[in-house]
Order: sequence, then structure tokens, then C-alpha cells
Amino acid sequence: MPNLDLVGADVLHPDGLTDAPLSFADGLIADTPVGRAVDLSGYIVLPGIVDVHGDGFERHLAQRRGAMKQMDEGLIACEAELAANGITTAVLAQFASWEGGMRGPEFAGQVFEAIRDVKDRLVTDLRPQLRLEIHLLDLYDTLPARLAEWDVGYVVFNDHLPHDRLAAGKLPRSLNGQALKARRSPEKHHAYMLELHGQRDQVPAALDALCPRLAEAGVRMGSHDDATAEGRAMWRARGVQIAEFPETLEAAEAAFHAGDAVLMGSPNVVRGGSHKGNISAIDVIAMGYCRAIASDYHYPSPRRAALMLADAGVCDLAQAWALISSGPAAVLGLEDRGTLAPGKRADFVVLDRDSRRVAATFAGGRVSYMSGEIAERFLA
Repeated sequence: MPNLDLVGADVLHPDGLTDAPLSFADGLIADTPVGRAVDLSGYIVLPGIVDVHGDGFERHLAQRRGAMKQMDEGLIACEAELAANGITTAVLAQFASWEGGMRGPEFAGQVFEAIRDVKDRLVTDLRPQLRLEIHLLDLYDTLPARLAEWDVGYVVFNDHLPHDRLAAGKLPRSLNGQALKARRSPEKHHAYMLELHGQRDQVPAALDALCPRLAEAGVRMGSHDDATAEGRAMWRARGVQIAEFPETLEAAEAAFHAGDAVLMGSPNVVRGGSHKGNISAIDVIAMGYCRAIASDYHYPSPRRAALMLADAGVCDLAQAWALISSGPAAVLGLEDRGTLAPGKRADFVVLDRDSRRVAATFAGGRVSYMSGEIAERFLA
């Protein structure tokens, strides 16, 4: 593990950029020079990106149905993409859903076991998140024990059943494609969805019983796609204090004023709006409601979003970068990272000052990515 003094670069701290050297030793940021100096003139050093929610790893695990048999190889490939995009801590959001296939409960268990078994061999800090479809009531009884076995400390509750169409007697959109992924006939898949829809009145009481059990086990909990203030209040009453990707300003505002952490998607920022027509993440950020922005489904987007926010004057660079570093670290309870203060983990990303592309990424003081001319400086 190298002990180095990075000199000549612009270094981002909570109060802005400084040209003071940045030193790190034994995997931690140091407050005094520690070793060989590396000239990083022409570069910017920023805290490593903490991705609080992303499912872009799915394509690494199975590019086509059944194509990936060794998940550890897929996770290793995923880490390479994460590191190349400046991400030093990544929450991998895996479904346990009625959709089946790569989003089915059995596949979720395989993913969590693979993350548990491979993460100590990687440089990037990989952390699992379970996205639980709330109508899968048969999973509730054993869920706390399963989470402990899988080392999953973060659960987000989802409801993606098309209740309106099911209640109206209409076939769900994309039924045939979903059935194919789940390896069911369209008729059986539709019948299964109707069965779960029919249990909807049992779900609130089941959640009321489950959430305290998860809280007692130290599991962080979030809700997904909140649409109303009332809905967010119901989740909060259960101890669910993270609001992922609220769909409306009403829900985001209610979460913020109640002290809940509001997370938005960085692709929403980069696109200039939601691809589903929901509230603009830029608006939520400009109002000061957003605690963190996540990759969602696209790992290059957190860096791009933070830089775009700063360029557009929505907030300054330190505030924008905090949305992908110290903000998500706080949401996850990771007090050892998120800024470049002495004693913190040496998690940082080096950007080319002109192109602002990622030149190098370090996690815990170890290189996870390095490319191009900057490598010559470290090897000199």
C-alpha cells in the first residue's frame, strides 16, 4: 500500500478547492507529508464517489439469459467499470421480485452470496442492497435471518405491480416479455400477478410487523418512488427514513421536512429530467431537499451530474460533489469516508483538469483504476 504526497493538484474540500498537497499513508488521509511526492499538476483530486444505489451491475452478471455462470467474474468486471468512473463505494441494488429471472428471489440470493464471497478480493467497497417487492409476503418470516446470512444491511421497499390495470381487468403491459424472463407462460405470470394483487390489503399489516424486526437488526430501510406526502408518512411511521427517487415534489418536500434522506438519480440530472416524467432531480436539488444522488442505472452519471450542477450554477463544486460523496456516505452511516479530511479513508478520484475525465481512482489508499499519462507520474 503506497504512502504518497500528491502535490500540484487542485484538491476539493468542503469549503472549496485548494492547492495544498494531499498526503495518505496506510490507507488513510494524513495531515503531514508521508513519503514520495507525485506531481499532479493539471489534475483535480476529489473525494471518492459513494454510489448509494445502482443496478448497472446486472449486465455484468448476465449479459444474456443464462450466459453468466460465474458471478464472481461478473462482479470483478463490474468493479472495473465502477473504478473507471471514480466510484470507490458502491451499493449494488438487487431485486427480489415477482418479475422472476434476474430479479427473482432465488437469483437475489445467488447475487448476495457472490458479493459476500468476492468483496474482500476487490479494491472497491461493494455493499448489497435488497429491493424487496412488498407483495412477496411469503418472504417476510425468514427475511431478517436471510439478510444476516447474506450480510445485507440495506433494504428498499418497492411496489411495481400494475395495480390499475390488474384491477381494471386489463393485461399488464410487457406481459409476454416479463413472462419469458420469469420462465412462465404469459397465462401463469398473469395469474401470479393477480394473486399478489389480491393480497394487497394484507401488505400494510405485514410491513408494520416486518419493519421493526429489520430495524432491531440494524438494517437501513428506504422506500422507492414515493408519490404522496401521506405515503411517505406511512413509511416514516414504520422507521423507513430514506426516500429513494420520490416521484413528486410533494413527496420529496414531505420527506425533507420530516428529516428523511431524499435520494435522486444522477441520470435524471444529466438528462435534465426524469425519463418517466417524474419530478426533475435538478429542481429537488435546487430547493435543497436532496441529500444524495445515485448512479441508478448508469455508472458514469454521478460524476457528470455533479460537474453539470456546478457548471450550471445550481450549486458550487463542493456542494455538488458532496451529493455523490459525503452526502451518500452519511446516508449509509459511513463516517470514515466522503471527504478528504485527515483520518478518513484514502478514497479519492483524480480528474484531468481540462477534460475532467477520470484519470485515476484510489480506494482505501489502493489503486483501483489508472489510465494514460498520469500513470507515468506515479511510476516515475
